[in-house]
Amino acid sequence: MQAMDLGLSGRVAIVTGASKGLGLGAAKALAAEGAKLVLCARDAERLEAAAGALTTETVTLAADVTEPGTPARLAEAAIERFGGLHIVVANAGGPPQARALDVEGDAMHAAVESNMLSSIRLAQAAVPHMREAGWGRICLITSYAVKQPIPTLAYSNAARAGLWAWAKTAAQDLVDDGITLNLVCPGPHATDRAIELGLQGPMGDPDDFGKVVAFLCSQPADFVSGAALQVDGAQTVGLL
Repeated sequence: MQAMDLGLSGRVAIVTGASKGLGLGAAKALAAEGAKLVLCARDAERLEAAAGALTTETVTLAADVTEPGTPARLAEAAIERFGGLHIVVANAGGPPQARALDVEGDAMHAAVESNMLSSIRLAQAAVPHMREAGWGRICLITSYAVKQPIPTLAYSNAARAGLWAWAKTAAQDLVDDGITLNLVCPGPHATDRAIELGLQGPMGDPDDFGKVVAFLCSQPADFVSGAALQVDGAQTVGLL
């Protein structure tokens, strides 16, 4: 049997939060499959180091993806450098810890900007170019909290569940255009975020996680859309 061809050679992808952790894992996997990359993160030095280690053509934009104008700048960079845009992998850092009855308005607004609206804006900026190409993949990195809320992460629970509801409906609007839209929902992985939260126990490998993202962005995943795939080592116990 021949090895699976993901059909990503020459495709153009935007990956945000790409300088480390799960975003970098996704960028590595897409690069290994021959995709050209537009990478975004806030730390310019770390972003350039990450891009320099990838074996593909890259463009970097040191910017905050939660700023409303950043998604359009990323799409413009893809078109200007590579002449097209086929894939978006939206990723942003998680909000601080809080229990549900302790949330505050400003912090909730910030969580919604970071973990809901930034992903929606990225999708909106990319879709016209994907429609023009007749092919597209939108992959939103969220959390297994969309399936099983985490008691101490109320901000994340609320913002990411809202994104899931949006994505579920948006996927129906895109499927006839050859564009898929899915969530990838990580459990604990060996990242700075895991250290910040003081997580213990088994941890996933960010590079392995990135390969799951690459599959959802692939040609063989053409009929996978409107899904929320948890990558959590069986830590989600619900049936749905």
